[in-house]
Amino acid sequence: MATTTNFGWETPDDTDLVKDGAAAMRTLGNSIDTSFVDLKGGTSGQVLAKASNTDLDYTWVTAEIGDITAVTAGTGLTGGGTSGSVSLAIDSTVATLTGTQTLTNKTLTAPVINGGLINLTLNAQTGTTYTTVAGDSGKLVTLSNASAITCTLPPTTYNIGEQINIVQLGAGQVTFAQGSGVTIRSTGATSTAPKISKQYAAATVIVIGVSEYLVVGALA
Repeated sequence: MATTTNFGWETPDDTDLVKDGAAAMRTLGNSIDTSFVDLKGGTSGQVLAKASNTDLDYTWVTAEIGDITAVTAGTGLTGGGTSGSVSLAIDSTVATLTGTQTLTNKTLTAPVINGGLINLTLNAQTGTTYTTVAGDSGKLVTLSNASAITCTLPPTTYNIGEQINIVQLGAGQVTFAQGSGVTIRSTGATSTAPKISKQYAAATVIVIGVSEYLVVGALA
């Protein structure tokens, strides 16, 4: 008998159709029935999966279902869903957050602080020279030495609007100096090189331009 190309099922020859065609057709039917036996059975919700690399070797298995059936956007979030690709975003209309919040490297635009205290971080220096660094922004730099102290303001280190607080703790008078390409503006006796007036007096350095500083406070 001839056979099919893919599965090798026996099919009647031309003469079989006349001589014993019924038997040949039964043989073909039984071959097909045997090949597809794995398609029988199964229950609702099951799917067919390959049982081996053999052709038409299948088994019924229960479809795997993830344990996440929905993503719900909570307070302060938008988005979510119950199917497909789901994303969440911060709700821009949120005005307040409850509980303790830690904000790292965030820019607050026009913040309003109700109550509470903002504590200055101190940077204590005891040498006779000091050049401010980016990390001094918003801090209190204490300069303390018995001899005169030079505090140099460097170029292109800060953004406009940043400020540094400087206090003279020691007897040595603090004089501000311009770094390379820097301009200092003040009401000091020497406007580009103001001095802090005396021990325990303070000044604030405000960045008003690129490499441009305004020094205000107890100056001499």
